[in-house]
Amino acid sequence: MEYRLFGQVTRALMDASQAPADDIATRIDALDWNRKVWSALATDCALPENQLPMELRASIISLSLWVGRHSSAVMRKEEDFEPLIEINRMIMQGLAGRADAA
Repeated sequence: MEYRLFGQVTRALMDASQAPADDIATRIDALDWNRKVWSALATDCALPENQLPMELRASIISLSLWVGRHSSAVMRKEEDFEPLIEINRMIMQGLAGRADAA
């Protein structure tokens, strides 16, 4: 389920990165969706009952904060979409590896 969600939001980011500069809605929608996904992950990682190792939880929360800052910079056209896409791809690779190990 998480893999598919990351695939969908990453595709939206890729599409937004190729959208015309004046297509602000596509850019903002994709960035907002990605930020919401990461925010939900961070919220889940902050819960005491989360079973992930504490170090991994802290890393996910840290990444979520970075995603929020970078997304704002992309909205202001100060940064590029690519780092967001790459991080999501890395997460997808990890999720795929987890599914293979299960």
